[in-house]
Amino acid sequence: MNKNIILCGVGGQGTVLASRLLATAAIGLGLPVLSAETIGMAQRGGSVISHIRIGDEARSPMIAQGTADLIIGFEPGEAVRQLDFLKTSGAVVVSSRPVMPVSALTGGAPYKPDAMLRYLEEYGCRLTVVDAVLAAKELGSDKTLNVVLLGAAAKSGELGFGEEDLERAVRERVPERYQELNLRALSWFT
Repeated sequence: MNKNIILCGVGGQGTVLASRLLATAAIGLGLPVLSAETIGMAQRGGSVISHIRIGDEARSPMIAQGTADLIIGFEPGEAVRQLDFLKTSGAVVVSSRPVMPVSALTGGAPYKPDAMLRYLEEYGCRLTVVDAVLAAKELGSDKTLNVVLLGAAAKSGELGFGEEDLERAVRERVPERYQELNLRALSWFT
């Protein structure tokens, strides 16, 4: 199996943990993994992008434009920003919950998350939209969005491995006091 996966969001959404969970799951299956993160101004709500390359074909951790099999977008605008990386037959799993950029909050160009979601729908990729607001309400925490998105990606068949492989990764990587919540988050999406 060979997969190129981009995870993208903003600081504080758990993008880096999600990339580590994917890498741990793949390594547990005996698959080689290369990864790289770009975190920029993450602590100030800036973009966070992780490249995960799984399989024998990976020679570099960075994914070339037009070669990503999957984009997991923690925020609609960030997913749209990364579309140049998606291959023609690729898929996107995205959260419906927007995170307003600082520029929009301070009087800059307006941010229209509904327009971003419509753009993704019209883009022609296989698209899975996750209702992040409902997930947070039902799970009792908005800190589980990262794992909810991984569960949605696994259930959509786009990861190349299953929910049980991610469960093992959660048990290995997540502190014990948060494991039950994260395991519920992993199986939330139906």
